[in-house]
Amino acid sequence: MTAMAKIYSFEGNVPVVHPTAFVHPDAVLIGSVDVGPRCYVGPLASLRGDFGHVELRAGSNVQDGCVLHCFPGADTVVEEDGHVGHGSVLHGCRVGRDSLVGMKAVLMDGVVVGAQAFVGASSFVKAGFHVPERHLVAGSPAKVIRELTADETAWKSNGTAQYQQLAQRCLTGLHPARAARTPAAPRPAGQAEPEHVTLHAFRAR
Repeated sequence: MTAMAKIYSFEGNVPVVHPTAFVHPDAVLIGSVDVGPRCYVGPLASLRGDFGHVELRAGSNVQDGCVLHCFPGADTVVEEDGHVGHGSVLHGCRVGRDSLVGMKAVLMDGVVVGAQAFVGASSFVKAGFHVPERHLVAGSPAKVIRELTADETAWKSNGTAQYQQLAQRCLTGLHPARAARTPAAPRPAGQAEPEHVTLHAFRAR
């Protein structure tokens, strides 16, 4: 399925996708983009390496509708096991190892998210801001709220593992289809996703 993604060479730079990664056919990869092992890239994500470089390191995921871009000479990097929720925008920033960016968050140029840190959903992280390791930031503009607990970082790691498994499942189990008129079997029970991070979910304690 990865071969069906919308992948474009730009001025001699061709996106690189590891064979164990999954890139949805409706995602777009342009130019200097590297997608590492066991990564997941969701539908309608745009990874645009026409100015600078965009890199997803091993085990990270970028979900539906995310945009990753940067200015000339800069990089946008999601480090190992990074987790970027639906609709987020990352521009010239670095998301640290095993960290979480909540849904519809915006991270501006020069932002560094420390390892195992959380950015709350719908937060705006202004240029140059540093998110401390193992801390939650939230708001617009984002501010440091508090340190995370071991239970919260474990919860996040479990959710990221589910996306790593989903990448492998999609490589063999996702196929174009026409809608059925009735369900063929009972639907599986839903599970909460780790990108559902809000100030209410992670309030100061």
